[in-house]
Amino acid sequence: MKNLGDKLWEFIVNFVTIKFLWAFVFNYSLWIFIFFLLIFAGMQKEIRAALLFGLVVWVYQATNPPPPKICGTPGGPPVTAPRIKLRDGRYLAYKEHGVSRETAKYKIIHVHGFASMRHNTMSVEKLSPEVVEELGFHLVSFDRPGYGESDPHPKRTPESIALDIEELADHLEFGSRFYVMGFSMGGQVVWGCLKYIPHRLAGAALIAPVVNYWWPGFPANLSTEAYYLQLPQDQWTLRVAHHAPWLTYWWNTQKWFPASAVAARKPEVFSRQDLELLSMVADGRMNMELACGKPRHCRNFQFSFDILEAEEFFEPEVLEIQLEIDLDQQMIIDSTLRNPQTMQQGKFETIHRDMMVGFGKWEFDPMDLENPFPDNEGTVHLWQGDEDKMVPVSLQRYIAQRLPWINYHEISGSGHMFPYIPEICEAIIKALLLEKN
Repeated sequence: MKNLGDKLWEFIVNFVTIKFLWAFVFNYSLWIFIFFLLIFAGMQKEIRAALLFGLVVWVYQATNPPPPKICGTPGGPPVTAPRIKLRDGRYLAYKEHGVSRETAKYKIIHVHGFASMRHNTMSVEKLSPEVVEELGFHLVSFDRPGYGESDPHPKRTPESIALDIEELADHLEFGSRFYVMGFSMGGQVVWGCLKYIPHRLAGAALIAPVVNYWWPGFPANLSTEAYYLQLPQDQWTLRVAHHAPWLTYWWNTQKWFPASAVAARKPEVFSRQDLELLSMVADGRMNMELACGKPRHCRNFQFSFDILEAEEFFEPEVLEIQLEIDLDQQMIIDSTLRNPQTMQQGKFETIHRDMMVGFGKWEFDPMDLENPFPDNEGTVHLWQGDEDKMVPVSLQRYIAQRLPWINYHEISGSGHMFPYIPEICEAIIKALLLEKN
């Protein structure tokens, strides 16, 4: 017959196995109290003290990330990129593209996405020299705080990153007004620019911008429906980032349950076209001839459209590419999107901070913004693929309805990676620089 101590330990083991994770995340204080109450019932004072100390140490280690390895400091990665020093002492790394600053007619700041860096500018670097010269734009991409070679910013907010962009533009002498464009999580950053520095903008492009499901402007039923389109592990990741941001590091490093599929770049979060595009990029075949099939569609490409048929960019044999097994898909994704420099300073101040800022509690709701260009002196464009598995098209459509001053472009048949098609990237830039409302 089992004694009271054996029964108590058996109960505790079962409790920890089945209940403890959920309790730790959502009802931390209450359930820890119950846990200790059970232990206190049948243990000596010394054992109770040791268990309490051990749990406190475990909780501290599990929830506190290691310090970042800051570029240019002892033990940190080397500095290889040009950088500016911000007013608060942080450094921001950047990269220049296009025509020279001195001859440029248009000056653009590009904001990269989640788990990315300054080298990732969609397909800007694949644009032909003739197109770049014709448009006459100078584009600067930069590492968002914590990424690449930019210093981390533990107090980062939507406002702080907008002010970083303004300071970068001033340092590079972009003048009183400049353009901003952002992809994915970088697109979400553009909302902050429209809120905090609209007086500095000549135009803005939000490209598949990440949405915060807790923005109050969304109808509850719409945001809830869109939220549950995510994989369960991504639902949990965002719950933690929003409701318990102090557990974000622990949740994304624990081994008990799967963490974010988006952060892991799992094939399940990409659309069919996304995987085909990434496959072509990985094979070195992403150029105008392959993307368009034949120049037939490119010659007649129109830039004043609201809806693109993505299938028109591909010959049937390209659309029929089938990646044989998930392992091959993962290898293609990793070889295309991963760069060891991206998170060389640590994951917490990059992707984890993105989660906490992007899905945390905002000081403003983008759907309350007013038109930054009431006299049509500039335009704002929002681009979205209707088969995007990372950013729900239903929420982008609602935003476009709420903000009629936004020029909404929905690309039929496309997922999240449609800017990897050079012709669409070209269309995005031309619409931003040349179109009027």
